[in-house]
Amino acid sequence: MGFERPSPLRPRRRTAEPVVSRRVLEARPRGYTLPGRITLRPTDAVLPQRGRGSAPSGVRRFFDILAEMDDVISLTIGEPDFTTPEPITRAAIDSLEHGQTHYTANGGMLELRQMIAQNLEDRYAVTYDPARELTITVGASEAVDASLRAILDPGDEVIYHEPCFVAYAPCIELAGGVPVRIATGDDHDFQVSADQIEAAVTPRTKAIFLGYPNNPTGAVLDRDELAAIAAVAERHDLLVVTDEIYDRLVYGGHQHVAFSALDGMRDRTVLIGGFSKAYAMTGWRIGYVAAPAELMTGIAKVHQYGIMCAPTPAQFAAIEALRSGEPYVQGMLDEYDRRRVLMTRRFNEMGLHCFEPGGAFYCFPNVTDATGLDEETFAQRLLAEERVAVVPGTAFGPSGAGHVRACYATSYEEIVEAMDRMERFVASCRAA
Repeated sequence: MGFERPSPLRPRRRTAEPVVSRRVLEARPRGYTLPGRITLRPTDAVLPQRGRGSAPSGVRRFFDILAEMDDVISLTIGEPDFTTPEPITRAAIDSLEHGQTHYTANGGMLELRQMIAQNLEDRYAVTYDPARELTITVGASEAVDASLRAILDPGDEVIYHEPCFVAYAPCIELAGGVPVRIATGDDHDFQVSADQIEAAVTPRTKAIFLGYPNNPTGAVLDRDELAAIAAVAERHDLLVVTDEIYDRLVYGGHQHVAFSALDGMRDRTVLIGGFSKAYAMTGWRIGYVAAPAELMTGIAKVHQYGIMCAPTPAQFAAIEALRSGEPYVQGMLDEYDRRRVLMTRRFNEMGLHCFEPGGAFYCFPNVTDATGLDEETFAQRLLAEERVAVVPGTAFGPSGAGHVRACYATSYEEIVEAMDRMERFVASCRAA
């Protein structure tokens, strides 16, 4: 006996209910029903506990609102307004035209890993074996996720500071860990201290997670502050995961220090970086993770089974970025600095206290003290009344209360106009 293949000229006959064997019906779990019969089991019986409490990104919620509006100056999105430099784009195009459309090694092209290792050694005097201690990832975000999933067992605690990038705590939870939050604030320019971290250590603590230069605040840590945190990690035998995606975007004489370059830290640090911010390559999704070989064995397994390898054309683009991109990085950095100075000055002049950010491309002004509005109401009314979009600070954690994030990765002229509109709005709030 064979089976009848449906005729291409005759639609398959639909039945009122799915035809399912008695064995399947009898084996179905209690509470579960088949399509077309009753409802499925409740969501909380399907989704696992881990990650269930993670809220959707508050940043993306504002993007969705913006998509429905006209004449809005957006200071929300955390990516360069510059396009990728032409030589970098051309390298990817050339790779496609020459048939480079296949998988690379799981860890990425060795040439790219060698160049990243050389760059880290030249800039920060820290060395990595390109073959065993570097993996090319799909952006720094994948590096964060893969690193945490590789190092955490269920119940392991990870100490992190906030406000911070929205993915840190959810990624810790999705990896089975327990995020332990440390609040930072205006009083110390949103810098976490070694004392705060040490006070949060318990017998369950596995790692410290650092994100400096910081998104959303623009805060940075100097060598002495990092060294004090390193001493805590050593005293308590902790790993340190450090997201340094903004390492090239620092201002005002600040010198970035790679955490793994500190004395004794290389063998307990997972260093995460990428090309998105410095080279205006957010859409290319190309990053990396550097770690001692013992840790990299686990990270590489998560990467291998989840991703296979980063996109091949993006890897060729990254090679060209390291080869010829430095003048473009410096040009963009100079323009960001010009905008940073303008935005910080204007916020303070209109009465919205804003410390001077030392890195990344964000300002994080306090809006509540001057207007009496909480950060959500401020952002919503500013958007509705003046068509300027900022992100409420609480999208990045409870310590963001009373603040908003404003990104200066937009044109100087648009920033001037946005500041004029915001000043008018702040004045109207005070007059009310």
